[in-house]
Amino acid sequence: MKYNVKHSQIYLFFLFAIIFISCKQSNRPDVSDVKLKIKIERFDQQLYSGKGKSITQTNDFLSKNYGLFYDDYIHKMVGSPEYNYQTVLETLYKDQAYTDLTNEVNTVYPDLKKQEEGLTETFKYIKHYYPKAKIPKFISFVSGFSYQMPVGDNYLGIGLDMFLGKDSKFYRAIIQSVPMYISRRFAPEYIVPRVAETFAHEELFTEPDENRTLLSKMIFQGKILYFLDQVLPENTADSIKIGYTTKQLDWAQTYEGDIWAYYLENNLLYETDYQKIQVYLAEGPFTPGLGENRNSAPKLGIWTGWQIVRKYMETHPDITLQQLMADQDGQKILNQSKYKPKQK
Repeated sequence: MKYNVKHSQIYLFFLFAIIFISCKQSNRPDVSDVKLKIKIERFDQQLYSGKGKSITQTNDFLSKNYGLFYDDYIHKMVGSPEYNYQTVLETLYKDQAYTDLTNEVNTVYPDLKKQEEGLTETFKYIKHYYPKAKIPKFISFVSGFSYQMPVGDNYLGIGLDMFLGKDSKFYRAIIQSVPMYISRRFAPEYIVPRVAETFAHEELFTEPDENRTLLSKMIFQGKILYFLDQVLPENTADSIKIGYTTKQLDWAQTYEGDIWAYYLENNLLYETDYQKIQVYLAEGPFTPGLGENRNSAPKLGIWTGWQIVRKYMETHPDITLQQLMADQDGQKILNQSKYKPKQK
């Protein structure tokens, strides 16, 4: 049986970092004429409301109203291909952990008005820049921490159990599988940025296969973060975009020149060995090799790429966002950015 989820990877690790210098978007386009109002469908509540009712009727209702998402939920997110809907639903409804988790979600999210407002603003900008972009259905759900933001056929799921707030008791209980440096970002304010980032990666901008060097990957991810600069609500902090703590943001800003010098001194920009370059791109508590006593910010390669792209666009005001995102020449962007941060 074929499933519709495009990626099982959870985009909660923000593999595509984002910077920390507040970038004021003073020349944002007027999007008041874009007719759009985002509504998040509460599958989580509809599913839970079936507890104690006819399994068959609940299945028929969810299948009719949620179609492919419901199929993926039953057979991939919380179940498996060999399980039928009755087995999965009965198991969920008998599971006290599912009940407790759903009650917590309802407490934190009695409604999703704030998130819907943020997504409406964000996708108005996206539609302004990319009028042909197809806006998916947004569906909230609970999967027991299995998925945060799956993308399927015409839907983008939002796993609310992975946005309960950094101090949630549930995250302390799963610390062995999800470390605190990750779960501290499982908070409401991260929903809109993560949706925009996931949509950008999955629906708008595919990384070219030929992107093998650290530089090419840095620039690609930097462009994604610059794209978020342009479409997220203006009050979205850079620290939220990238998932840094204030201390990590300060560190990256303070040592920007030293970080760049480190890449150059170690001939890293044109390195293609995946194991060597991944440490500068992947999620983690810090970036190995940089800083003292493991006090550096993580995924500094992505952060640097973001700074290069920002510098490039600052020095080329005639370049449109669409032109930037279509340009795959990372070397040109670096050269023309004249990026040369001073060492501390």
